Amino acid sequence: MKHIFLVSILAAFAACSGESQPPLVASDVIVMETMPGMNMTAAYMTLTNNSEDDIRITRVTSPGFASVELHETVIEDDVSRMRKLPELIVPAGGSATLERGGMHLMLMRQTGDNAAVSLQIWSGDTMLLTIETSYTKR
Repeated sequence: MKHIFLVSILAAFAACSGESQPPLVASDVIVMETMPGMNMTAAYMTLTNNSEDDIRITRVTSPGFASVELHETVIEDDVSRMRKLPELIVPAGGSATLERGGMHLMLMRQTGDNAAVSLQIWSGDTMLLTIETSYTKR
């Protein structure tokens, strides 16, 4: 959370000093601690688009996990299921919330026992944002 707080302070300072804000900002980032015996977890956050164009997020990577997928929880035949989404569009001047029971990130096949988490958010071949945070205890 310290890193996310620092990003928020830097964005606020840039706004006050007349400098442009970064196009994509993450806030309220939560990466749940992996459960014993499991090698996957979920991440939640709010992504805010400070630009005048929609931002299309096509993938998320993490050096601590073999795979990161954008998922959406849906109810089908009274059963809650997760469905993989091909992309996430953060509207111009708006935000997208990744939360429990809705859209979220699934971090799968943990490759190490790290205390910190790094997430890279991509649009095509362009990395838009790197998030450095720690796990939230269950």
